[in-house]
Amino acid sequence: MSLLDRITTALPQGTAFVGAGTAVLGAASYVHLAAAGHSLAVDDMASFSVLWTVVFSIGLGLFFPVEQEITRIVAGRVVRGDGALPVLRRGAVLSFGLLAVVLVPLALFAQRLADLFFHGDTSLVLALGMAFMSLAVAYVTRGVLAGLGRFQAYGMQLGLDGLLRIVLSGGLAVAGVDSAFAFASVLTVAPLLAVVATIGPVFQGAQRGSSAHWRDLIEHLGLLVGSTLLAQLLVNIAVISTKLISTDDDALVAALLSALVLARVPLFVFGAFQVSLLAGLSSAAAEGDTQGYRRLLLRAASVTGGLGVAGGLGAVAIGPALLPTVFGAPDVLEAADFAWLSLGTTLYMLAMVLGQALLTSGGARMQLMSWIVGTVVLVAVTLSSLPLRTRVEVAYAAGSFAVVACMTLTVRARVGYRSLRS
Repeated sequence: MSLLDRITTALPQGTAFVGAGTAVLGAASYVHLAAAGHSLAVDDMASFSVLWTVVFSIGLGLFFPVEQEITRIVAGRVVRGDGALPVLRRGAVLSFGLLAVVLVPLALFAQRLADLFFHGDTSLVLALGMAFMSLAVAYVTRGVLAGLGRFQAYGMQLGLDGLLRIVLSGGLAVAGVDSAFAFASVLTVAPLLAVVATIGPVFQGAQRGSSAHWRDLIEHLGLLVGSTLLAQLLVNIAVISTKLISTDDDALVAALLSALVLARVPLFVFGAFQVSLLAGLSSAAAEGDTQGYRRLLLRAASVTGGLGVAGGLGAVAIGPALLPTVFGAPDVLEAADFAWLSLGTTLYMLAMVLGQALLTSGGARMQLMSWIVGTVVLVAVTLSSLPLRTRVEVAYAAGSFAVVACMTLTVRARVGYRSLRS
């Protein structure tokens, strides 16, 4: 059996469809950043970098848990032959409730946030709010599609989102647009259009069923939102902490975002099977298939580790040269910077795999505790006396390692020695 066959067999069913969409979406991130980097002035690119980081940290932290809970509940209903429409309705209400919680403070403190992060440009606060709105819509539909096992439609939504980002950001660059707001608006328009194009399979698959109880959706949501917010904080905070600690170093802020995205190439690939992994683990847990559950978890962890190592070696080898040429980023980072960022990414991906195991085995509380421990380590290193660039990079790796260590001990206790139904 070839290496490709072994990898394909190890991954959950549906990975290929999600993988194709994720590949396009991942490529879109690089095109979007490259187009912005070559079109915007350094200070505008720094503002755009902070906005990008907030969208993919706080935004994902709030709304991705909604997708995960919808996926988990719908997958369980599929096993029992129950319809998913009630879950879709409750999930949508929940997602828009979280959106309101975000938009209110953005509106109240728009000028202060603009002064702190965006050089006083309040239009970027508006762009941030619009991007949050698109995430609130997209993650509800993706949760239903993943739970139903409709990974072809799920992957299509991701792929369309990515294709539109490529076309829109590339068009802005070719047209000579130098507005940070214009490039930021792509984060709203592309995902919303992708949702519209794939909404049919959502409603076709979401049949009538028994009532969905709020308790099922929100029982662990607070824990999951806390875990995901801390996870996104850990993986993205280097850009924001650099901006807060050294407000005038726009070159380092812009370079760090591009470097983080480049070092996280494996994370985009990992996303191809993260969704189907959650559905697979949820189904195995619902069926009480402890052996199948363990086997899927071990295979996912093995593939993730290998993916991180391979991606890290590539980032260290060519990362420093790619930043100025491809992304138009300031040439201020070296191979050692990419080594730390790649190590942090590999450990972060392993933490995400273990977090899926804790979520589906009833360990949401311990998942949150693990991320709290990692965040404490992250903050401690960030506040140390190391040089700024070094400490934000080492903090990423050290915090991720702390999370993996805590989760490994917990998963072994929960899954390694007893039945899922015990």
